[in-house]
Amino acid sequence: MKKNVLVFGTIGGLIVAAMMFYSTGKYCATGDFEGGMIYGYTAMILAFSMIFVAVKNFRDKYNNGVLNFGKAFKIGFYITLIASTIYVISWLINYYCFIPDFMDKYSMHMIAKVKASGVSAAEVSKEITSMDKMKEMYKNPLFVILFTYLEILPVGLVVALISAGILKRKTAKAVTTNS
Repeated sequence: MKKNVLVFGTIGGLIVAAMMFYSTGKYCATGDFEGGMIYGYTAMILAFSMIFVAVKNFRDKYNNGVLNFGKAFKIGFYITLIASTIYVISWLINYYCFIPDFMDKYSMHMIAKVKASGVSAAEVSKEITSMDKMKEMYKNPLFVILFTYLEILPVGLVVALISAGILKRKTAKAVTTNS
């Protein structure tokens, strides 16, 4: 199980990290954070599809076609942790080395979005305060790590649950041969 988890977790992590580097470069430059979010979560789903592949691979090749929900979820959970950790480390490198002004750009985008929606001055002020707090928290690397895990972990856990539910099998399928 370890090799299966390490291989597929690493592949998933590299997929989501590569797509994150691409999208942040593209969307930060244009200020289109909405498109970046859609692209980012699509990348996460694609990366976490490795969970389905890994669970099926483990069940069929290493576990005689049998796998309970708990073991299947455990495989998905570990893959989620590995891929998410690669993503978090990649974000830290990207943020601190390449886009240290990300929070300023994102904050300006969110404030402009609220202003454009036509809400009251009090609501705009509330958004400004909220973004200022977020920017302040983002100065602490621990919060950057926590926020980044909160962004990706739930997606992986949902995919792990779905994969475990679909791929669990209590008995091995009978193999028929035409003789």
